[in-house]
Amino acid sequence: MKNLSNENVIHITKDGIQYLQFRKLLEYNRIIKHGYSLGINLNFRMAKMDKGRSQGNELYKVIESYKNICNSIGEDYINVVKTNQEHTDNIQIVNKKVNKRFLDINLEKYKNTDGLITNKPKLLLSTTNADCILMMFFDPVTKTIANIHSGWRGTLKRISVKTVEKMKKEFKCNPKDIICCICPSIRKCHFEVDSDVKEMFELEFQDIEKFNKIIVKQEMQQKWNIDTVLINKIILEQTGLKLENIIDSGICSVCNSNLIHSYRVEKEAYGLATAIITLTGGKVEK
Repeated sequence: MKNLSNENVIHITKDGIQYLQFRKLLEYNRIIKHGYSLGINLNFRMAKMDKGRSQGNELYKVIESYKNICNSIGEDYINVVKTNQEHTDNIQIVNKKVNKRFLDINLEKYKNTDGLITNKPKLLLSTTNADCILMMFFDPVTKTIANIHSGWRGTLKRISVKTVEKMKKEFKCNPKDIICCICPSIRKCHFEVDSDVKEMFELEFQDIEKFNKIIVKQEMQQKWNIDTVLINKIILEQTGLKLENIIDSGICSVCNSNLIHSYRVEKEAYGLATAIITLTGGKVEK
């Protein structure tokens, strides 16, 4: 079995469940718990109903996946709070659970939302991906966490920067204290676009220097490869994060699709991985 551990992440297998943890966040393991799910046996997607497959079966699989990953990091899956993710730049503050005895998933409250922030303990903030970028934020000074979904549309809308701005405004966070961990996602090697998307990125990020390293034209084709991870690193540093606090897993979901869900590989039958982060201590507010 391939091990994805590197200088920034540790690949863990526990009771048959595989996940990644960031070495930097593990330095604060008494304050936070976190993980990024691996393996196609964990699937957090509520797919549209197909013939012979019921919504109940889909929900059961999602709940079991949350149970498994949460048990692995020593937390109660009931406290999961999940964004609905519609490629927006909308970020909500979470102060308490909506459901008392069930996960907060597929809720109207989190419709049209792609990021969550809290300073309340025991709330398991969850985002999901199958190539898109997921970012977990942690401010060890104010004890504030955030979890965001940033596909290429979210990157164009600078949702990562807007998350930092909201953490500053609502929780008095200093960007110099904030740690941002970038989960596995599609990388420049496989994120291929046509001219329309390429032009949107050129227009939005024309202030970034050395753009020729971020957008590269393919030889003999009207196709371009874009490094959306590098864009997020640059704009986060511009907003005040220290470069050493922007921690990248460095893992491509497409290159490692045997362990990580990838829409570009799995197509319409794609599954979803999750990133989860929570503050420890105290009781969950409901």
